[in-house]
Amino acid sequence: MNIEEIKILIQESMIDAEIIVNSDDNVHFEAIIISDEFINKTSIQRHQMIYQSLGNKMDSEIHALSIKTLTKEENK
Repeated sequence: MNIEEIKILIQESMIDAEIIVNSDDNVHFEAIIISDEFINKTSIQRHQMIYQSLGNKMDSEIHALSIKTLTKEENK
């Protein structure tokens, strides 16, 4: 799994999102996702949306993922 693959998986389920994924080792990842789909969602609901878009990759190919979710308004 690499940065681009993670970005594509998230983008497929959150079409309007701005997605930034970083990794120093392609094992530990950091993702920042900015989308208005997060409006009125709790932090847990937002993270569940991201986990759902990554599917079983979270169990096998992604060792660690730090997630930061923001709406466009929260990103200002």
